[in-house]
Amino acid sequence: MGWISGIAVYLVIWWLVIFMVLPWGNQPVDAEDVARGHAPSAPRKPRLAAKVMVTTVIAGVLWAVAYVVMDQGWISLRS
Repeated sequence: MGWISGIAVYLVIWWLVIFMVLPWGNQPVDAEDVARGHAPSAPRKPRLAAKVMVTTVIAGVLWAVAYVVMDQGWISLRS
């Protein structure tokens, strides 16, 4: 895998993982705490920075596994 395709694979994995990590630990605000104009389903504390860090670590591990699998020839993307 070249470095450009490696970056492309990492970005695809990162985006898939971020959408899986976003709902972790979210708790909606109470009905009486909803301010005018805010969605009642909005999370109380989204902790986006922590979720980005977790996503980066998980995506790095998954990318390393994908790299080893492709580098060892266990799965070939070429004919």
